[in-house]
Amino acid sequence: MIDSHELISAYQTARRDLLAQRGPNGHWVGELSASALSTATAVSAMSIVARETADPTRRDTCRQLAARGIDWLGRCRNDDGGWGDTDRSFSNLSTTMLAEAAFHLAGAADDHADLLSGARHYIDQQGGVAGLRRRYGKDKTFAVPILTNAALAGLVPWKEVSPLPFELACMPFATLRLLRLPVVSYAVPALVAIGQARYFHRKPLNPLTRSVRRLAIDRSMAVLGRMQPASGGYLEAAPLTSFVVMSLASTGRADHEVTRGGVRFLWDSIREDGSWPIDTNLATWNTSLSINALAAASGDVGALGCLDWLLGCQHRRPHPFTEAAPGGWGWTDLSGAVPDADDTSGALLALLALRKSGPEGNHAKIGAAAADGIGWLLNLQNSDGGWPTFCRGWGALPFDRSSPDLTAHALRALHAWRALGGSVPAAGGERVETALRRGVDYLARCQRPDGSWIPLWFGNQHHRDDENPVYGTSRVVLAYRDLDLLQQDAPRRGLAFLAANACDDGGWGSCRADGETGETAGVSSVEETALAVEALLADASNPSLQPALEQGLRRLAAAVREGQHHRPAPIGFYFAKLWYHERLYPLVFTTAALGQAVRRLGNNRPPGDDATS
Repeated sequence: MIDSHELISAYQTARRDLLAQRGPNGHWVGELSASALSTATAVSAMSIVARETADPTRRDTCRQLAARGIDWLGRCRNDDGGWGDTDRSFSNLSTTMLAEAAFHLAGAADDHADLLSGARHYIDQQGGVAGLRRRYGKDKTFAVPILTNAALAGLVPWKEVSPLPFELACMPFATLRLLRLPVVSYAVPALVAIGQARYFHRKPLNPLTRSVRRLAIDRSMAVLGRMQPASGGYLEAAPLTSFVVMSLASTGRADHEVTRGGVRFLWDSIREDGSWPIDTNLATWNTSLSINALAAASGDVGALGCLDWLLGCQHRRPHPFTEAAPGGWGWTDLSGAVPDADDTSGALLALLALRKSGPEGNHAKIGAAAADGIGWLLNLQNSDGGWPTFCRGWGALPFDRSSPDLTAHALRALHAWRALGGSVPAAGGERVETALRRGVDYLARCQRPDGSWIPLWFGNQHHRDDENPVYGTSRVVLAYRDLDLLQQDAPRRGLAFLAANACDDGGWGSCRADGETGETAGVSSVEETALAVEALLADASNPSLQPALEQGLRRLAAAVREGQHHRPAPIGFYFAKLWYHERLYPLVFTTAALGQAVRRLGNNRPPGDDATS
């Protein structure tokens, strides 16, 4: 067995380091990785606006920021000639094509000829336009924006850019799911702006289609304006906002109010080193994860002082982006967030933890917020029993479907509040029971033959299909644990999968041997190791799991001792499989896993565990 003193020391170090990351208002903000993809799209947007705007001040600022972005991109290319999404990511075709376009639009191609020669070689090796289409299949959410960016740079002809039916954005949002759009639910701004750019630069031959789209320009632009948040950044995301800005600017609307709002967002979100992140921040998500990690160890988080901030993040009006009803939470407190299943589930669990350890005077306002959140979550459940991210009923494309990790999180939140049905009526009753039963049935149906579950918003770049079965399986097992269903076959198979798929170093990642070469396919990460350990702790007395659990605990304690819990791995997916890493993930997941391990050892509150120290 691992030495208990070593385990306690590692936990206390991780907890202390996590608490040290709180901001002055008591909540966590974190830091997303710089993104070559975001930087490339922002450079392209700045360059086109600089070329098209009538405002000399905007022109100069855009040129200056584009030049800074070009300098950053020039420093972060991989040795194979391509770019990856983060500084720890493998090269990929999408980001490399966008980077190439950025250099051309910024007028920097001649000064970086050797660099772009390597990029072109990488793009050709990956199949160019045909390879890009193979990568995304029927989902045009990202393939069409990339090709639009390339066409604006003169690198591909406009005939290679599929036309998007932007006129459909004029229809009520609730009906769009019935039309099986070629883009996901949260990409309507791209549908409008890029669809209009394609129409402007290469009009359809069919006179009826041409007429319908011409008549829909103003109305769809009004939709684009209504969906734009106060920050100017759609989803608080540089890529989506940049695609909107470059598309509108290229059609003579560089000074349109929507374009100006997007430019303002890009100006505000550039970092000191000249890069842009994939999103502004994940403050709400990081705060909920941190509260729940600390509560899992000691249960006492009442002194954290971030209750009012978390309550203030709840959306209280119908959301203009997805027309979501009030009651949910998004990933950040900023105006570009959209309420979603994962963040709402995390916030509900965090509120319950704060209620349990806080003064009774807070119970009423916590209960009212929870009731709205529970109702919102129940209304989101799909007909298949699972939970999607943003919108019920959108299932035509991968990032709109129900998924095991979201479903598991929702089940945990609903079950946790169920016991308080008397004081929070929305948490009890037959509707919640039915939702829980249908959700568990969904999880059993979508388990893979090897015992794993695949998450939607997390991946592993070492995995052959970019999937992350360790994350997905760990999250689902915790739902079975909370619902006291570990005796069922599905979670037992999931735990066996985790135990059988540890790496040689005792951690978890993507570590299976390649069937052809016999070589290890990947490496372990602190995040995935902590997730797997937390899941295995759910059945810690199982003799068949103990060897893997003990090795995982040793690996995790060693990682803390060596400071590796401060080095995040790129396991996060943004929309369309855009990789990111988040500084707080290894800290949060490690604190949760080690805290529960220490609690099990002593069967009580970990020694010296004070939520504020």
